[in-house]
Order: sequence, then C-alpha cells, then structure tokens
Amino acid sequence: MQIGLAIFTFWAWFFAQAAAGRVETLSLPHALRADESASLEIQVGAVPHGTEIEVRTASGQLLGVISPFGVRSGNPAGTYTVPVPPDAISHNHISVRLLLKYYQSQRAPTRKEVKSVRIRLSDEAEKH
Repeated sequence: MQIGLAIFTFWAWFFAQAAAGRVETLSLPHALRADESASLEIQVGAVPHGTEIEVRTASGQLLGVISPFGVRSGNPAGTYTVPVPPDAISHNHISVRLLLKYYQSQRAPTRKEVKSVRIRLSDEAEKH
C-alpha cells in the first residue's frame, strides 16, 4: 500500500512540475537605462501544428504568447521577440516561465522545442 502511495505521490509531483512550465532566469548585461527597452528572443524548434508557447514572468504576469503559424511540420518555428516591461526586471534579472500548450494539454517545453531564451536590450532610437 505504501509503495502505491509513493508512486502516486511521485507522479503527481512530476506532472505538477511539468504543468508549471520551464523557468529561465536571465541576467541583463547592465542596468536598464532610461533610453533602453528590453525584449526576449525565443528560438523555437520543431513543434506540432497548433502549439502555443505562453511566456510569463515567474510571478505570473503574461508577457506574450508565441503561436507559430505556417511552419512546415518538422521544421524549426523560428525566433520570436517578446517585449519585457521594465517592472518585470528586478536587480538586473528576469525570470520567465515557459508553458507549451497543445490542444487540451500543457507542459514544460523541452530543450528541442524551445532551444534558447535570450535577453536583448535596444536603444529607443533604434526603433525609429
């Protein structure tokens, strides 16, 4: 009986962790200046058609949703840019939670599905 309970507890913990998503903590190269903005560059690998990748701060603030469209099956989905509000940055760090949603399921994306997450700073002058 105790072995069954231990196995159940392990799987419950495992699925709760997978549903919680993958957390990435990134460091800014320097403090965000008044004339700069921050964004995430997320490189997405091959994902099934209909997949969405939700991007939130570790505290739960939604930053954006990546919805690859028109990518041939088996091909990398590309690199996507998600803006980061200044209030999401704390002590020159940002922690983001990535959650892969596919039809009725959700889980942490694998390293093949989300290949990299980088922080990029740009001058406001670059945008014009």
